[in-house]
Amino acid sequence: MARTGHTKTEIKEYISENFAYDLTRTCDEIRPNYCHVESCQQTVPEAITAFLEGEDFEDVIRTAVSLGGDCDTLTAIAGSIAEGFCGVPEHLKCECRKRLPWDMLNILDAFERVANRII
Repeated sequence: MARTGHTKTEIKEYISENFAYDLTRTCDEIRPNYCHVESCQQTVPEAITAFLEGEDFEDVIRTAVSLGGDCDTLTAIAGSIAEGFCGVPEHLKCECRKRLPWDMLNILDAFERVANRII
């Protein structure tokens, strides 16, 4: 839905209705008591909330990290949704590419070629 032009409201409603995730809490409400939990039921909704509250890709990443707990997983989920919704800014892509070894760059390039044909 993030890749096909749906609004954040439509995404939120669809997820709430079809997956019974509680997306009513704000990140400010989640943050004080959130801790690392292995359960997807207590990670995925929080990541989605970070996406829904973020203003752009970088803000989504910062918001997800700010929740604490299992923030690498939260950020991977929230960032993946944000990438589909608003894309990754070119300056961040360039900076990340500078840090990857050539073999990983080749894999990334191949993935992007395939993904761009599918989307």
